[in-house]
Amino acid sequence: MRTSSPLWESLLPLGRQGRPEYTAVGAKGTRLRFADGSEVLDATSGLWNVNIGYGDGVIARAITEACHEASYLSLFRHGHTYAVRAARALTAAAGPEAYQRVVFSTSGGSANDLAMKIARQYAVLRGEPQRRLVVGLRGSYHGLTYGAHSLAGENLGQQTYGVDVRNVRHVDPDRPEELEQLMRRHGHQVASLVCEPVLGSGVRPLTDAFLRTVLELRRTYGFLLVADEVATGYGRTGPLFASGEWPEAPDLLLTSKGLTNGTCAASAVLVSPRIGDTFEERDAVLVHAETQAGTPPSCAAIMATLQRFDALGALAAGRHTARELDRILTDLTDRMPAVRGTTGAGCFRAVHLRDAEGRAFDTEAVRAAIADIRRRGALVYPGPGCVQLVPILTSTPQDLADLEWALHQGLATASRRAGF
Repeated sequence: MRTSSPLWESLLPLGRQGRPEYTAVGAKGTRLRFADGSEVLDATSGLWNVNIGYGDGVIARAITEACHEASYLSLFRHGHTYAVRAARALTAAAGPEAYQRVVFSTSGGSANDLAMKIARQYAVLRGEPQRRLVVGLRGSYHGLTYGAHSLAGENLGQQTYGVDVRNVRHVDPDRPEELEQLMRRHGHQVASLVCEPVLGSGVRPLTDAFLRTVLELRRTYGFLLVADEVATGYGRTGPLFASGEWPEAPDLLLTSKGLTNGTCAASAVLVSPRIGDTFEERDAVLVHAETQAGTPPSCAAIMATLQRFDALGALAAGRHTARELDRILTDLTDRMPAVRGTTGAGCFRAVHLRDAEGRAFDTEAVRAAIADIRRRGALVYPGPGCVQLVPILTSTPQDLADLEWALHQGLATASRRAGF
């Protein structure tokens, strides 16, 4: 039966779309309201991007003021002061010794496309045009634009959509020797290696051993290291950026989701001095631009979000929320037979689920578990064989109590369904 709605929702079969219980009508703080009258705790932070809660008045006023003063200014062949100030604020927050310039974009996927282009052009400017390969990690997710889609380390229909993967390779982050073998064969052809500090699909942090191997190989082979912090940035795993705790800084840092607290379509690529200096010395033009990238309203949102992080003590609040998650997840692991372990870091966690035969939950079983938890008042996110917990950093004690109750009740139902 055809739905009356003209909207084509993302990542759902058309037959499942348009349901009132999944049609949001409002959001405030940590709660979402739906067309069927229900209200639930959002333990997904929107799409992992509303890190300090919905409806922040300071951010809203900053966007409104920018819309009144300069509703639209482009970055095509000129700049504007909003973008300059936002770029300065970002490099200061991430580390001015590590990053020299900022290129604005509109999404995590387009930022990944942009980073691939920068890496390949940088190689050409350095007299190494053979460096065309970009290496990603199995189990990673980088977006669904064509470049990012090719880089994603899981099967997302790349063949169906004709995604060109000829210049992309993938390695297992749990097996550093795979990367070493790839570099021995093709190191002189690799333009960049792209790493999520925590792999988004299964919520699996990179191991120290893998990261050490990456840094050693970068010194040996000279490829660029790209930290895709679209998901992990803005306090999601603890620090403002997870790669800020790496022994050496990446060459490019990608940020998007938490960048504007979910208010604007915005992303940014932070560029190291060695890349910026090379482009400047060659007087080279980077052929990438987007109509809505770096507009005054989005730049105002970027600056206001950073200010609100300081004013709210969001990083400290996130660490507190993470400690409470530790307690909740330990208790779940002890009590729930379907829980086979947890992974992640900070406020970016996954609860991995199995049935009585020891098999990981399939897609439908995960979806049913999420529905069980939703009926108890909390919205969580699906992952491969797991449910993901991505709570708002500034969650209150009541929020965390509600989440704990919903998880226990919902996963108890899921455990019985799984044969326990």
